[in-house]
Amino acid sequence: MLELVMHPFDSKRAYILTTEKRHWKTDDRGKSWQEFKTGALASIFRDALAFHAGDPDRIIFNGMDCTGIFCDELTVYTTDGFKKTAKGLRQDTMGCHWAKSSEQFTTGQEDLDKDRILCVVKGRFSPWRKDYRLLVSDNYFSNNDGDIQEFEPALENGHAVKGIVNMATVTKYLVTAASGEKTDEMALYVSDDAIKWHRAMMPKSPKIPEKAYTILESTNYSIQINVQTDSPSRPMGVFLSSNSNGTYFVRNEEFMNMNKWGLVDFEKISGIQGVFLVNIVKNAVEYEAKPVHKEIITQISFDDGRTFSDIKCNNCDGKKLHLHSVTDLSNSGRVFSSPAPGLVMGIGNTGDTLQDYSKGSLFISDDAGATWIKGPEGPHKYEFGDQGSILVAVKDEYTEEFQYSLNHGKDWSKAPLPHKLRPVQLTTTPDSSSLKFILEAIDNEEPSVNGYIIELDFDGMHEAKCDPDKDLETWNARVDEDGKAICIMGHKQSFRRRKPDADCFIKKEFEAPVVKSEPCECTDADFECDFNFVRSDDRKDCVTSLAWHAPDDVCKNNAEGTFKGSSGWRLIPGNQCKRTSDAQKDDLVERKCSESDNPHTPSSGKITSTQQTLTGGRLYSKIYLQRQGPSKEEDETILVQTDKGIELSRNHGKSWTSILKDEKIQRIYPHPHFSDVVFFLTKTEKVFYSIDRGDNIRSFKAPFPPTDEENTPVMSFHSEDKDWIIWTGKKGCDESDGCHTIASISEDRGDSWRTLQRYVRRCEFVKEEQRLYLTPEEDLGRKEAKKKLKKLIYCERREKEQNNPANNPWVLVSSRDFFNEESEVHFTNVVDFATMSEFIVVATKNVAGQTLQVNASVDGQHFAPAHFPHGVDVDHQVGYTVLDSSTHSVFLHVTMNNNKGLEYGTIIKSNSNGTSYVQSLPGVDRDGIGYVDFEKTFGLEGVAMVNVVANYQSKTYEKDGKKLKTMITHNDGGEWNYILPPPQDAEKKDFSCKIDVKNLEKCSLNIHGYTERKDKSHTYSSSSAIGLMLATGNVGQYLDKGSDTFMTNDGGISWMSVKKGKYMWEYGDKGSIVVIVNEEAPTKVVHYTLDEGKTWEDYEFSEKEVMIDDMTTVPSDNARNFLLWSSDGGKVVTFNLDFTGLTSEQCKEDKDPEKSDYYLWSPQHPNQNDNCLFGHVSEYRRKKPERKCFNGVVDQELSNIKSNCSCTRRDFECDFNYERQGDGSCALVNGLAKPDHSLICKVEPDREEYFEPTAYRRIPITTCQGGAEMDKGSVALPCPGKEDQFNKKHGPSAAGIFFAITIPIVVAVGVGYWVWRQYGAKFGQIRLGEQSSFDSDAAYIKYPVLVVAGIAAVAQALPLLASSLWRSASNALGRGSGRRYTTRDSFARGGEYAVVDEDEGELLGDESDDEVV
Repeated sequence: MLELVMHPFDSKRAYILTTEKRHWKTDDRGKSWQEFKTGALASIFRDALAFHAGDPDRIIFNGMDCTGIFCDELTVYTTDGFKKTAKGLRQDTMGCHWAKSSEQFTTGQEDLDKDRILCVVKGRFSPWRKDYRLLVSDNYFSNNDGDIQEFEPALENGHAVKGIVNMATVTKYLVTAASGEKTDEMALYVSDDAIKWHRAMMPKSPKIPEKAYTILESTNYSIQINVQTDSPSRPMGVFLSSNSNGTYFVRNEEFMNMNKWGLVDFEKISGIQGVFLVNIVKNAVEYEAKPVHKEIITQISFDDGRTFSDIKCNNCDGKKLHLHSVTDLSNSGRVFSSPAPGLVMGIGNTGDTLQDYSKGSLFISDDAGATWIKGPEGPHKYEFGDQGSILVAVKDEYTEEFQYSLNHGKDWSKAPLPHKLRPVQLTTTPDSSSLKFILEAIDNEEPSVNGYIIELDFDGMHEAKCDPDKDLETWNARVDEDGKAICIMGHKQSFRRRKPDADCFIKKEFEAPVVKSEPCECTDADFECDFNFVRSDDRKDCVTSLAWHAPDDVCKNNAEGTFKGSSGWRLIPGNQCKRTSDAQKDDLVERKCSESDNPHTPSSGKITSTQQTLTGGRLYSKIYLQRQGPSKEEDETILVQTDKGIELSRNHGKSWTSILKDEKIQRIYPHPHFSDVVFFLTKTEKVFYSIDRGDNIRSFKAPFPPTDEENTPVMSFHSEDKDWIIWTGKKGCDESDGCHTIASISEDRGDSWRTLQRYVRRCEFVKEEQRLYLTPEEDLGRKEAKKKLKKLIYCERREKEQNNPANNPWVLVSSRDFFNEESEVHFTNVVDFATMSEFIVVATKNVAGQTLQVNASVDGQHFAPAHFPHGVDVDHQVGYTVLDSSTHSVFLHVTMNNNKGLEYGTIIKSNSNGTSYVQSLPGVDRDGIGYVDFEKTFGLEGVAMVNVVANYQSKTYEKDGKKLKTMITHNDGGEWNYILPPPQDAEKKDFSCKIDVKNLEKCSLNIHGYTERKDKSHTYSSSSAIGLMLATGNVGQYLDKGSDTFMTNDGGISWMSVKKGKYMWEYGDKGSIVVIVNEEAPTKVVHYTLDEGKTWEDYEFSEKEVMIDDMTTVPSDNARNFLLWSSDGGKVVTFNLDFTGLTSEQCKEDKDPEKSDYYLWSPQHPNQNDNCLFGHVSEYRRKKPERKCFNGVVDQELSNIKSNCSCTRRDFECDFNYERQGDGSCALVNGLAKPDHSLICKVEPDREEYFEPTAYRRIPITTCQGGAEMDKGSVALPCPGKEDQFNKKHGPSAAGIFFAITIPIVVAVGVGYWVWRQYGAKFGQIRLGEQSSFDSDAAYIKYPVLVVAGIAAVAQALPLLASSLWRSASNALGRGSGRRYTTRDSFARGGEYAVVDEDEGELLGDESDDEVV
């Protein structure tokens, strides 16, 4: 049995889920059970069953298919209560829900309430969390000839949103959260009808960093959430409540206590409106700044969180009472209350703060928490029975008795237990109406304890059943000092309950108490401050320093007009007070449009520029801390380090301020995976840092000063856990052996450290995937196993702990527990290693043979040697440069000539596991440092450009030197061609050479490549400007020193000459703006195009000509601000270019292509008549050049795979030991044997068959189907040991099936560091460039609280290049104790709340190449 699940909307139904595809159900409270089939295994990643609140027969089953390498999630459904086998709903789901998942929710349409389903689904072309989508279907995602009937709802500004983390139904609301790349900030979206969605607006002052949301017990009139604001190691939050439609939130309480799993100390008093208990951190400011003991106090609210007060204890000598809450559970069910009217219990202590649980005692309240009394001494398990008539408590230690009270806890009696036992769980019926209790306990027998299930039955204590007239009383939820009923939340609330001294029991099982409500007239107490307003100092008014927010479109065409705006007050959501005819505090007042925070100011149609002079004269580095997807703010942060210090700009360089003025900062270290985080290093152990893009700067002490070893990074970061840092420092510099490096790790952002390894060269986190057949079966899907994968670290260290290299080689070791236990040694004589998106590549040297060997791993555990093709002889290898692995294979440049000034090599390409290589292109240029003229086109599949040494085979090569020509591939290195030049230059003149379209050898476009760039972060293309590229070069037979500027808007097929001379460029607004500026001579003009290069305009940014050193914008190229960098009078000068004035209209997408501001563009191969590339036709969304609008946050990535194509020759490349012939065919190299294809059976243990070699192998990224399957021979052969399965498969009744499993990888940095050989001391050196939620194994996972905590995706290639790779090229600076909780299962009280167990650690595998070799 995997799980027992109760139906939340039909108490007669329950389900037993198994580890198979057969399960069991009952609809008569367990009297009989029936088998049902789902066709899939139950998901281990999330709740398997999702129920429809209006029809108990409608159930969604979230399952998984584990027949491949991975367990892929899918969803099935039933509309008949599993009377028949469930039907398929959709593949690639990450959890599906009925829209009507709560009784309160409705779409307003009967048919949608019945059928609408929402699913979180993987991206169309990516498995990474950053691309998760929210999809909706009203007809079960029916498939119509491959077209799935589904749509993405417009969550923000009329557009869909990517990066969906989770979704849930909370009372009458649907909520979903989204996160972005390189940030842990999130956005919350709310709908009260599953049709229209709104982004939840949080208060602006003070700003709340939205790191994670815990959706608390909410009402049918308001969503109540806790927003995590600090690190997981010191978690705290802000408690907020929404207005009636869930869009605007106001803050209720700061510094809420929470734990690292997102659970918050918050609980409503059951059945009593507006009353709840919270725990807050008393010393929050100090606790936030440094690691001190957390001081927790308990407070109570009687007005839905608008005001809080201390808890009153009647027999506690006037001391304050504090109670253990949700983060420190001691029993199942709700923590404090039950449906018993007004009865509340808890474990706590009196004093200034909350003490340890073991020091607590039982406290009881019978007036909904208004006053408390102390009960039995010591911590207890406790429960309520017979609607509060009886209270039961068992001391939380080994005991021989239990206690009970029949008068609301005033007096307690004792009764014996059968043995001396320790309670594990005490429970009863969910509605606390029964006289029977179940005690689960253990004894202390040795060598192993025994478990007990004991029934405590009070049914025989009283024969009488309570008389409603004599034994029951009317209890008012709130009373004044005289005992008279008073109003709470606009009404008086009362219940009928048993008198404390009545000698009877109610004996009404499964009947809930009835509440009586009487409305009151509205008073000041019924109102609270509205959105973005706070109480004045005297608490009499609501004030704000912010602008008013105008309703949508009210001021759009009337900037000087007025609108009715908030008075600053609003009626507390859910308050039921009766309004009078008098003026009300929340009556709207007249506001000016010009004073709103969203005035419609028509665009000026002009570009503006702002010049600033920095304090320094030498510019060392500049770093963008770009805001990511979820952020609503428009400012952008830039950090600059000059010879005079650090300067910061919040507005794209329009103004600058100095920070850390008195500190000697040596280096700025941006976090490569979280763009809000940056570190400032000094020469000492003191490190400054900011987690909010420089708003607040704090510090920590590192264990050692930073290392200054060349190519040894000081800091290494985890891609998911922001606070996990590896620090490499130097020690022993005053000893005879000299300095040595020590790697230390912190899991709390520098608060504490422990040593990993000594005498290291480099340590780094490695992202390892859980793979179905390479991960032990018992570990698959388990949180602890995934934690081990998250902790995987690889280190290069000396074999002996000493600096002397004699007989002391570098070894590569790994650990999954931070080296707490013995590490695993993978290789000795290590040159270096690189981690990539899908591979770990390790270079080792054979000292005796003076050769190098490459080994690769796809899982971080199993390595295999790389086999190189004919002509790339191991004995002649003089170096490697790992170029790219973004298309399921490694591109490797092998140096063939290392003579100074004559360097070149061969590009080889691996198979999907990185071990078997074929030649892609010989004679590729490389410089003396190790960089290669190779660059992938960002955003486009399989497009890359190289410069080849055209005369490398010439006998006079050494005399003539390099003659370079540029080549391009459109099919991932399968074919390379020269580039067709434009017909004329920018001045409409013919080129000096004659263009022959059929033979470009004598006249082609040649461009300056990667090796010639001053700034390696500048690239031809941008991942946000799909299909656009700019380059400098010339038209001729070879590349020469003269340069003109060229542009393409179709992925490199056709080019246009833009300007005579050499210009630098930047893309803006996802390619709708392209700006260029002369980099060879002083200028005061930039040139820009708004129509993909067809026309160009000039803009004068300065009164005098200046020499431009660089031009930058945000790394994602989606801003409309640019920054020119220059110098004047020995000072650094910047010019901000602001293009936002050109238009204020954001582009809109429409189903009608004529109305839409976008068009779909498909890349193609220049030698094909169709648009099939890699087996499919792709479509990208691009802004129509003629439309005067801006893209903004709209995603402009791959929009759709329109269709798959039949396989052709271009979907295949030459197999291992085969080489391409002049006619394009592949032939076996003379003297070499055919590759042994049976080896694939070892790499893929589940494979049953393989094919004999045909000379061709399938390009890893192709999706073609059928057609010319050139990699398949006529006969399939069985894998060793799989003969029976093979024969069964190919028997008379079986159909032949061939699976091609590919793993999508995003675009990687198309440059690399390399391995080169020198005969001497430098032989073989490689130079290299770099929130959790619930614990699914924890027993309290079923507590009715939803955590929506996102994990920011891994860095994109472009920022990585700037912050990691080039950094090293420039010489880098180198609870434990057992818990007391028990399972909060389906039988625990609180089942009416939405439960979503979203395991944020599910997605394994990196999203980009963290670095290159």
